[in-house]
This record gives sequence, structure tokens and C-alpha cells, in this order.
Amino acid sequence: MRFTSQATLDGVTEQLFALDGVPGVLWTPDGASGIRPLIVMGHGGGQHKKAPGVVARARRFAAEGGFAVVAADVPNHGERPKDAELDRIASEIPSRVAAGEDAAALVAALHALVAGQVIAEWQAVLTAVQQLGNVGAGPVGYWGVSLGGGLGVPFVAGEPRVRAAVLGLAGSPGLAGTAARITVPVQFLVQWDDERIPRDRSLAVFGALGSAEKTLHANPGKHGDLPSFETGSALRFFARHLN
Repeated sequence: MRFTSQATLDGVTEQLFALDGVPGVLWTPDGASGIRPLIVMGHGGGQHKKAPGVVARARRFAAEGGFAVVAADVPNHGERPKDAELDRIASEIPSRVAAGEDAAALVAALHALVAGQVIAEWQAVLTAVQQLGNVGAGPVGYWGVSLGGGLGVPFVAGEPRVRAAVLGLAGSPGLAGTAARITVPVQFLVQWDDERIPRDRSLAVFGALGSAEKTLHANPGKHGDLPSFETGSALRFFARHLN
């Protein structure tokens, strides 16, 4: 892991890094030392590790919860080089939807195409960050919706270090099958009027979760209308399960 910059603002330190070609960012409370809970955060589609929503949540988790937070650019996003094949598949989605194909299913198929690579990258980032003196090998949480939810479900299902997760705005038949392997506490977010993910598919993923403790947070509005108060709810959720 190679750190490339560091800045501190309002009690939170932000460090940009690269790990085997994967650009990422780590937020910690200023002056942090010793072991602390770590939250892996997945960004949305078309976004990146420092999208405004990611930064706002990460800074609040660090400042108010004392957590470390890490995010990394997924393939074809942020500072990652463009992959011609992924570009081609993504660019064909609008015309295929116009021809009558299922938009949510096409997006889910694209997520599935990169899931294995992303999971391996996030696991490597998690391992590297937990070796730092201001993070350590403490409890781990995951936060991710939309693309971060579509990739987060298989990540949480396959990564035993994750002890609690906030997921949502994602749904497909294949994702529901993977969700059944998740047993940690989950807070699941659904936008009731989501124009991208049919409501019944999101609810199917929630229903399939194998967790003994799972809570559905359904809010009115479209895909991009997730209420800001859900950040505070996620903070309290992680405080209960990671401290």
C-alpha cells in the first residue's frame, strides 16, 4: 500500500493510496492510534471513492463514531483505467432497454461480471488497512447501495471479517440467492418508488437474507432520493454491532 497524499479537516484525516493499481482513500479520526472498527464503503454506479455522498458519510462515521472508513474505485470508475469490454457492455444497455430488455437485469449482469474481481480487491484493501497502526484488526462493517449494494451482497456473503452491513437499492434473482448466505446483522435500504430496481426485487433480496437480525428501511422517493437521515441511522447501527 502506497500513500500518495494526506490532509486533515475538522478532526478527520484523509489519506489517498494505491494498492496493486487500485486507487483508494482512508479516513480516520485525527490522531487516531490503536485498534478501531473499520467500515468498507462501496460507491454507486458512475461514482467513485470520493463522490460527495461517500465523503460525507465517511467523514461523519470517522468524526462521530471514531471509525476508520476505506473506499476504493471499482473497475471503470474514478481513477481506474477504462476497460473497453466493460465500456461496450455498459454503452449497449440503453439500446437494449429500448428494445424491450429488462434494465435491472442488464445492470445486475454487469455487476456480476466484475463482482469476483472487486471482491478480491476489497479483501486485499481490507487486509492492508488492518495492518496499519491507526486501524488494526478490529471489527469490520460494510456500507454500500446501488452498485455498492450489488457488489456488497457477494462481498459480505464471502468475507468472514464483516460483522454487520448496510445494503440496499439493489435486487435481482441471482442476488437473492447470494443474500441467503449472509448471516450477519443487516440494515437494508429500499426506495419505494425506485425507477431502476423494481420494488419486488429489492424486497426479495431482503427476504432472502439469512440474517437472524435484519431491518428493512423503506423510504418514499426514487433511486437517488435516499434520505440524509439514513446516514445517522447507519452510524447508530454500526455503533451497536462494531463497538
